[in-house]
Amino acid sequence: MTPPPERRRELLATAAEVFAAHGYKATTVRRIADEAGMLAGSLYYHFDSKESILDEILSIFLDELWDGYDAVLAAGLGPRETIEALVTESFREIDRHGSAVAIYQKESRHLARQPRFAYLAESQEKFEKAWLGTLERGVADRVFRADLDIRLTYRFLRDTVWVAASWYRPGGQHSPEEIARQYLSMVLDGVAVRAVRENPEPTAKAHSDSESP
Repeated sequence: MTPPPERRRELLATAAEVFAAHGYKATTVRRIADEAGMLAGSLYYHFDSKESILDEILSIFLDELWDGYDAVLAAGLGPRETIEALVTESFREIDRHGSAVAIYQKESRHLARQPRFAYLAESQEKFEKAWLGTLERGVADRVFRADLDIRLTYRFLRDTVWVAASWYRPGGQHSPEEIARQYLSMVLDGVAVRAVRENPEPTAKAHSDSESP
């Protein structure tokens, strides 16, 4: 008899929390089974190995991430609107898959060297291309500042958003969308081009340079 999909999702969620807390290498099948309230042998009824559990956790997370990202990138939005939508999708994924995000951040570099997890490196390249391409388009369209190094800007945006997985807890005071809005307000106002007033009219009583405001 095939195990119910709901039970499989519960076990994946439990395993993700254990991997995120203790690291993949240090986590045993027995530890996952203990957290799930079952015998270690019973876990093999659902998964053939610890590696398979991790693979499924990361695959589900990245599949959902790219479902959202691909929809944004295909929507024909302007550069700023694209960045806003990508940031919002990122926070939604942190809300849905916080443990998987933590695992990815800690483990992806060495996991990507294994053939089974080669898709991690491919996803990273695709991720970088999407964000860098949007920033470059923004500079070309005079939406983002041309004096900023694009790659440094990309790294800053990426790290500013995804580091939130270390403190964000679902069901908190702010929704993922509200946190995204706050982040975008803080970050993009420092990236977007500021309008410059031409030939401003002098005020009736101008202060001298030495006067206090």
